[in-house]
Amino acid sequence: MVRIPPLPLWTKIQAPRFALRHRLSVLSGGVSRPAPWRRRPISFLYYVLSVNALRPLANRVALYRSFPTRLLSRAWGRLNGVELPTWLRKPIYSLYIWTFGVNMQEAAVEDLHHYRNLGEFFRRRLKPAVRPLCASSCLVSPADGRILHFGRVKNSEVEQVKGVTYSLENFLGPQKKQAHDPSSSFRDLLLSSPDSDLFHVVVYLAPGDYHCFHSPTDWRVELRRHFPGSLMSVNPGVARWVKELFCLNERVALTGQWQHGFFSLTAVGATNVGSIRVYFDQELQTNTPRYSKGSFHDHSYVSVHQVALQTLAEGGVALQKGEALGEFNLGSTIVLLFEAPKDFSFSLQPGQRIRVGQGLGSL
Repeated sequence: MVRIPPLPLWTKIQAPRFALRHRLSVLSGGVSRPAPWRRRPISFLYYVLSVNALRPLANRVALYRSFPTRLLSRAWGRLNGVELPTWLRKPIYSLYIWTFGVNMQEAAVEDLHHYRNLGEFFRRRLKPAVRPLCASSCLVSPADGRILHFGRVKNSEVEQVKGVTYSLENFLGPQKKQAHDPSSSFRDLLLSSPDSDLFHVVVYLAPGDYHCFHSPTDWRVELRRHFPGSLMSVNPGVARWVKELFCLNERVALTGQWQHGFFSLTAVGATNVGSIRVYFDQELQTNTPRYSKGSFHDHSYVSVHQVALQTLAEGGVALQKGEALGEFNLGSTIVLLFEAPKDFSFSLQPGQRIRVGQGLGSL
């Protein structure tokens, strides 16, 4: 029996293909010579990827950020709208169901031939009784997905995944409310009471999840702020090595008030998810061909007028807990930021699977 000598640890970790070639060479008793690159395009691609794996992380992040993800997402959006022949629908949708573990028994329409294109299939509705609302919780999950992170907001920084943070101010943008105390933080600007604290929840929607999102509580939306931006993947693996990923990607932040003060729901776009739709806002257009980096566009739902030398704000869009709010074209992320009494406690676990209507916490 031929004894295969062990390989250095760095070779096993960073270049598994080189390790495999080394072992095959030993077993064959000679040096393994690959065919010329012009005859082996796949081997050449493997070589490039292996060399790229040895580059510093910063270089790999820069390379990934240079990909035309917005263009790819627009192309994917057009492909989603192409009507499929009836005979082709079941094979394609069945492959998707098998790949991502979609539960079609929950769909309002289980017949795959009913969905004319991929877009209709992705945005399929559910049967009314499959997502009951938790009556004992003041706050419920806005989407099906997985809990990436949750907790209190500290030092105006929010964790997108464990150990990787982003700036709250960069994420929500500047606020009209001015601080009376120069030493106060951005987090303090959002709080209406010294007896309150700021909390956050991040829900990741995988491609196989239900793609609509719902109102997590009874609240009033006062402002929509649209941030055009990149459309990088929001997969937890990518979120671990792209700092401030949620601030770089295109997103739609809805902010307003609930019974305990400030409340916001932000839908973060991702690769192939350039289209973010909010049902009550027909003017919203996402993933447009041109945009200014770092810009944002505000749309107020509140009417402001003068009464007896006082400025009064009225209106806003009133939403009820569990009400359908919007949809993505594929998987993505929902970030909740809200003010609540300091004794608010979450009933969650990191990485937990969650569904629309399940309780997030209570007082």
